[in-house]
Amino acid sequence: MLWAVLSSKGVRKLYYRFRPLLPISARKHLQRLSLRNWREVPFPAWPVDTTVERILERVLVLAMKAQGIERIPFIWFWPEGASSCVIVTHDIETKAGLRSVQRLMDIDEAFGIKTSFQVIPQKQYAVSEEFLNTIRSRGLELNVQDLSHDGDLFSDSGGFLLRARLINRYLREYGAQGFRAGRMYRNADWYEALDISYDMSIPNVAHLEAQQGGCCTVFPYFIGRILELPLTTTQDYSLFHILGEYSLDLWKKQIALIMEKHGLVSFIVHPDYIMEERALEVYQALLDHVSRLREERNVWVALPREVNRWWRARSQMRLVSEGGGQWGIEGPGQEQARIAYAGIKDGHLVYMLPSEQR
Repeated sequence: MLWAVLSSKGVRKLYYRFRPLLPISARKHLQRLSLRNWREVPFPAWPVDTTVERILERVLVLAMKAQGIERIPFIWFWPEGASSCVIVTHDIETKAGLRSVQRLMDIDEAFGIKTSFQVIPQKQYAVSEEFLNTIRSRGLELNVQDLSHDGDLFSDSGGFLLRARLINRYLREYGAQGFRAGRMYRNADWYEALDISYDMSIPNVAHLEAQQGGCCTVFPYFIGRILELPLTTTQDYSLFHILGEYSLDLWKKQIALIMEKHGLVSFIVHPDYIMEERALEVYQALLDHVSRLREERNVWVALPREVNRWWRARSQMRLVSEGGGQWGIEGPGQEQARIAYAGIKDGHLVYMLPSEQR
């Protein structure tokens, strides 16, 4: 089968070697051919999979029914009772993308949204100290993306360990806490070799990624000592060049599905691809939509490092009974935490948000 040939390791390696020379008009046709059966993939569920949440909710409902419990308290998912969380990240792939960063920062700032930039340390472009200081001076975040973006990072364990040492050196040099694997190729079993606090390489649903699969959750979760911030929406490149959609419809649908579970809405938007007029109009509409959600739905728009810091603090907090059916929270960061309740309605788990308890 042609699809099998295009998906083979040898052809993939050859493709990535010549990828920088291929215009988007050529690349997208090859990628569409390789991914042409993606709609037939039954699992994970497109466009957002919440299998993990549904399993946990079902187990909790059964446990509550078995013990005759009407509701149970827990520490709410996000600080200050926020209904959900949004992070916007920018992966810089090429010199052209690097040249567009300043303008992209200005666009984000116009909507009051702080973002993180993931840089490739080697081969693709020069990461200057001036550029790093520009990111830092604007209160934005800087992370490492791969090493040289050649698709080889996870090819074999020995090679990965050698590359991991170099990646760790750049993490220290940049003062970065987070990492994203190039093209979302990933092997979570090897992450321990990376000196990172969090990773952003695992999609919720990877139907349109080179490596398919997905984590099937819309919440951060720990892989050993490392916190995973999953990608829960479709990348801009896939939206525009694989699906051929220049509208906000899919992103808005994904946002709504994630917010139903009060989860993490995470985006990858590339300065390399977003500056074309039609794409930029869609992106600006997205920023406007996110800013409205922040104001109208109490959505927390945060940097990845802030989510990492909160989720780690929350994992160390604990509920304490204060008598009379009252509960408190103990632990560092408790002043930002809120107590919520989970109950059962029509056989399903429902949450009473912190704001609804007043």
